[in-house]
Amino acid sequence: MNYFLAIIGGGPAGYTAAESAIKAGKQVILFEQQSLGGTCLNVGCIPTKTLLYSAKQYYNATHGDKFGITAESVSFDYGKMQQRKQKVVRKLVAGIRAKLNSEYCTVVNGVAEVASRTDEKVVINCNGEQYEAENLLVCTGSSNFVPPIPGIKDNPKVWNSTEALDAKVLPESVAIVGGGVIGMEFATLYHELGVPVTVIEAMPTILPNLDQEIVGLLREKYEKAGIKIMTSTKVTEISDSVKCQTADGEIVVEADKVLVCVGRRANIHGLETLDNLEYNRGAIVVDDFMKTNLPNVYAAGDVTGKIMLAHVASRQAEVAVGRMLKQIPLQRIAYNAIPSVVYTNPEIACVGITENDIDAEVHRLPMTFSGRFVAENEGESGLCKMLIDKKSHAILGVHMIGNPCSEFVAAASFAVRMGYTVDEFRQVVFPHPTVSEILKEVL
Repeated sequence: MNYFLAIIGGGPAGYTAAESAIKAGKQVILFEQQSLGGTCLNVGCIPTKTLLYSAKQYYNATHGDKFGITAESVSFDYGKMQQRKQKVVRKLVAGIRAKLNSEYCTVVNGVAEVASRTDEKVVINCNGEQYEAENLLVCTGSSNFVPPIPGIKDNPKVWNSTEALDAKVLPESVAIVGGGVIGMEFATLYHELGVPVTVIEAMPTILPNLDQEIVGLLREKYEKAGIKIMTSTKVTEISDSVKCQTADGEIVVEADKVLVCVGRRANIHGLETLDNLEYNRGAIVVDDFMKTNLPNVYAAGDVTGKIMLAHVASRQAEVAVGRMLKQIPLQRIAYNAIPSVVYTNPEIACVGITENDIDAEVHRLPMTFSGRFVAENEGESGLCKMLIDKKSHAILGVHMIGNPCSEFVAAASFAVRMGYTVDEFRQVVFPHPTVSEILKEVL
């Protein structure tokens, strides 16, 4: 069969693209070498959040006295937490498979390689068979980056995020190399389950791409809670201990396990025959419509090296298929309005520019101006910041810390995406009492 679209990779970009093409009545073939859902569903977003929720339940049970709740002999079973995590993943993978169960879609489990390409068709090899399609969408995702630290390879003390998620027992203590989003979420998980945590970050701050006032509030709380955070610190060697270099000299960190979370790199294996495909810093170069420099080859998700988030991958896939179908008007991705969440406790959620990006009017207000927040977050203050263009009064960015800001940052994203001015946003009615009201109160 000659397919309209061949997709390599069944993660958020791949399965979203397949669904979009199926709805248009196009024949699709999707190749996935492991499980549908990709990194996000199988070894990333979903399993991490499932474990974090279990940890939060335990943490709340042991800190209920401030809400008038006393529980005795509270304990947890990490093995059962892991079992529940696997159940959640299996259920969601099955859901994706059900969505792709269509006469218009063929799913092939195996390693796909591009055999040849012309402007008319792309030929793909998989499991000893050849398949042809008019268009190719590369959604091969990314993998954990292994930094060139002496002693890191083949060291049983060292985990990457996938290995940490699969561990059946908790470490006695953990040193986390990398204070980015993944590192700080694991720090939250282990700390709330009683594991001593040290975070080691080479940059001057943890979460360096986020609003630093917001980040500062998280760091202050975590250090008071007992998490050791070392910034401007470079790991020089990992052996029985972790040797680090700081401005004040060498420091040795002792830990049962070392979790390395220092970023991810695009997966480009199997594309070697596309010798004219353009790359930039190891990622596939695409235009505003996810089209590469080759006429019938597109890419979406982490492999493009843009913003490595599942919801970005899904939107890129929709745009790519829309371009293939020549849907009018053609839509671009509003990268300035991509929401981002860090699932720490408290959560951080943000969208748009930061104070470092532009000279803007800044509105800030503690989350305690929301009655619902005060009712549910005893002893917390939180913060909501909104950046406003000084001339147009358009909303340019929103940055928050406080639970559950992840659940309403989409409203802020909508405001940034649509270019709402302060006066326009003030006309939006928020339900009361909700924490989301802070978005209006801050103005």
